[in-house]
Amino acid sequence: MTEPTDIDIKQYLINDEPYYEAQGEEVALYEAAYKGRLPIMIKGPTGCGKSRFIEHMAWKLGKPLITVACNEDMTASDLVGRYLLDANGTRWLDGPLTTAARLGAICYLDEIVEARQDTTVVIHPLTDHRRTLPLDKKGELIDAHPDFQLVISYNPGYQSLMKDLKQSTKQRFTGLDFDYPNEQTEVAIVMKEGAIDETVAKKLVQIAHTARNLKGHGLDEGISTRLLVYAAALMNNGIEAKAACKMAMVRPITDDADIRSTLDHSINSIFG
Repeated sequence: MTEPTDIDIKQYLINDEPYYEAQGEEVALYEAAYKGRLPIMIKGPTGCGKSRFIEHMAWKLGKPLITVACNEDMTASDLVGRYLLDANGTRWLDGPLTTAARLGAICYLDEIVEARQDTTVVIHPLTDHRRTLPLDKKGELIDAHPDFQLVISYNPGYQSLMKDLKQSTKQRFTGLDFDYPNEQTEVAIVMKEGAIDETVAKKLVQIAHTARNLKGHGLDEGISTRLLVYAAALMNNGIEAKAACKMAMVRPITDDADIRSTLDHSINSIFG
């Protein structure tokens, strides 16, 4: 059995401040939600800073953070734990959700809609007045640590009838909407994260805005801030600007020849 005293909480603490540029009141809103130990749902497009924000808040609050990248093969046992066989017989191994509930960590379920709906229902008792986690296979009911908080995120742009949260799950959470930063903030982020000057950062952001205007008109998703930083990294490693932009910002997001041509033309025009 994995007892709380067996776990080194230090491995889940974030020691160095993750760089994050606030876009509005999200920091104060998160702090208020954490003070009340309210569960939080964060919605926004890919690469807009959702995960970085959670890392920043965990650091700011001095709380351990356990992150789970959800996927369609994830089972309830992957979250709560399972019995394992070893040389001495069977032993119980806590899953990340159980570990977080025991330790008083922030548990961050990234892209929660990727998990099966029959898996996500295990979080329900942790998101209301009970704040409990039943381990049915083990016959144990865990009372969540007073510091425990549950955070989930997903991209509404990929919502479908097959991949969406049930209302019974959604209405257990408070919510924060994220989007790509405004131009000034995004330029500052790309300068910092990509270690490039303001002139180049502004050009990268300009290209991103061109792509985002095509969302719903041939593109499922615009160019993320993360991809702008990738382009900057390629440039810093000696790749010419136009080639770096095409590799980092265009080729990953579309295979459509017309869309690629449009974005390549924009890159060639902006970088000359």
